[in-house]
Amino acid sequence: MKILLLSRSMGALAPFLAESTDSGAALRLGYIDDAQVSFAEAPFVRDERDSVLKLGYEVVGITVRGLSVTQFERALAGLDALYVASGSTFALLEALRVSGCDAPLVKHVGAGLPYVGSSAGSIIAGPDITPASLMDDPADGPMLTDFAGLGLIDQTVIPHADGKLPPYPPDLIRRTLDTYGTEYPLVPLTDDQALLVDGTQTRVIDSI
Repeated sequence: MKILLLSRSMGALAPFLAESTDSGAALRLGYIDDAQVSFAEAPFVRDERDSVLKLGYEVVGITVRGLSVTQFERALAGLDALYVASGSTFALLEALRVSGCDAPLVKHVGAGLPYVGSSAGSIIAGPDITPASLMDDPADGPMLTDFAGLGLIDQTVIPHADGKLPPYPPDLIRRTLDTYGTEYPLVPLTDDQALLVDGTQTRVIDSI
């Protein structure tokens, strides 16, 4: 599998896509926005989308909630890579579960489709999103019956671990790590870091 999990900064994104695909400037990048739907025109939503668009690729917007599995499969088949945006972790996982699109996503990534997550998109890639419960509101996913993630990796990313982003101050990060660190395998990432997975190798890299 080829996976890049960002905290916030996107410095590692373009090199990852260049190394993981053969499409160059013609790359078609799917952009799953379900984590952001309830935030509408929030500045962070515009900033993230603009940062991705500035890379110059063809960006294909995908809102999973409301799609059939067949429609989602068809969308994935036409992509060179997939970007899963930041926002509410629990709303994002619920959208994938309720639509049934979680299984085909895992299947395509397992078959080689490069996966990029940012914040919430990084958290759901792990085995369980419970450790995000202090950072995001579990009530955003009322239809979830459990908090099992996609299981693409065997650790749960804790983004914004440097505590510099106002909604996630240092005290909240400390409480998150203290509360869940003994029960769940966690990978704290500062906003200038990313977790890179290439086959069986996993390492934290700079993403400045």
